[in-house]
Formats: sequence, structure tokens, C-alpha cells
Amino acid sequence: MHRSAPRLTRILACAAVPVMLVVAGCSSDADSKGDATTQAPSAAASPNAAQEVTPSVAPAKYTKLPDACKAITGKTIEDLVPEVKTKSGTPGKSSDTASRGSCSWNGLDDKGVKGSQYRWLDIALLRYESDPSLGSGEQRAQENYTKEVGKVKATQGATAVKTSGAAGVGNEATAISYGLKKTGADFKYAAIVTRTENVLITVSYNGAGYAGAKTPTPSDLMEDAVKASKEAVAAVAAANK
Repeated sequence: MHRSAPRLTRILACAAVPVMLVVAGCSSDADSKGDATTQAPSAAASPNAAQEVTPSVAPAKYTKLPDACKAITGKTIEDLVPEVKTKSGTPGKSSDTASRGSCSWNGLDDKGVKGSQYRWLDIALLRYESDPSLGSGEQRAQENYTKEVGKVKATQGATAVKTSGAAGVGNEATAISYGLKKTGADFKYAAIVTRTENVLITVSYNGAGYAGAKTPTPSDLMEDAVKASKEAVAAVAAANK
């Protein structure tokens, strides 16, 4: 009888409080211990679960870029840009030469009353590093390859835009030709956007005839642009040996 008195007192006390408090404060000691036992493993497993979902990507094949002004040989520059002003090229500004670089050349072959031929050649290099949150360098280059082709096709004022594949240049390449009216002359453009592993290369070659000189044909310009692009692909590979 004496042992049951405390238990009865406890039951009466719990009956006098709201239901929510009974659940929280009047459960047995055994239940409380059981809850602690079941919750412990999930808390301990959290760090491991975070490690399991961390993505991993393949390292980028190319870790360097060549000097953009040396990516096309001097002989090719002389062939494509007669009377070139600066044979060594004019480099573009870059705060990260390991990831991007550019260079351009231009020249006017002035033949007086027989007319003049103007040519402009430029190259842009973009290298993509592997990133767990963005993908491998090659995947990122593939994604941006399509975007670069779109940018060239969307050149403001471009007319008669045509695209085709450029076989034998890098892993994949697209040739884009178009016309553009500027400085009172009809310019013809030939551009090649190339992906070689995790690097994108864009070569743009254009020209015009002045004072009655013949305008260059898109096919002739494209043939030269392909040649320059192949040299640039080789230069990227050589820079990473």
C-alpha cells in the first residue's frame, strides 16, 4: 500500500495538466531513453552522407594556352595578311593568360590606281578548367562551343550567313561565312569556331577590295581560315607537352 501511493500521486498530477504537456513531460523514463537511442545514428551519419554526394569530375586535359600571337605561324600571317602592319601581332588584354588570350593582324596591299586589298585576321582562345559544380573542362567547352557559334552567326549587320562543318579541325569545328558593309566597302568574313578538348578557338578572317579591286570570295577566305585554325589547334597541343 505504501509503495502504490507515490505512483497514484503521479497519475493524478499528470491528469491535471493539458494533453500536450502530458505527452512531453509525463512519458515514462523508458520511452525517453528509447528516443535518444534511435536518434543518435542519424546524427552521426550526416557527415558521411555529405561526403557521398560530393561530385567528382575528370581533370582538364589542357592546362595551358599558347601565346595567341604565336599560335599562327609567321609564314601564314604573311600569306593571309599582305603588307601586314605588325607581323608579331597586336595582343588583346587578358587578366588570366592561362584561361584566355587573343591577337590580331591587319594590312593594306595598296596598288594605287589598280586598287587595294585589305585583310584582317584575329584569333581568340578560351580554356575551361574542370569544376565539381560546373562539370569537366571538356563538358564546359562543349557547352560554350555552341554559344560561340551562335555569337558569330548573330554578328550585327551580317548578311548571307552560312554555316557548315569544318572537317579535320580539332574535335569539332563550325565554319561561318557572311557579308558586312562597312567603311564604304563590302567585306566578306570567314570564321571558324573550333573545340579541341577543353579549349575553344575562334579564328576570324575578313577582307575587302578598294578602289575597284576585286572583293575576296568567301570560299578563298574560308580555305585560309581553316589553315590558320589547324595551326592554332597544333599550337595548343604543343603548349601542353
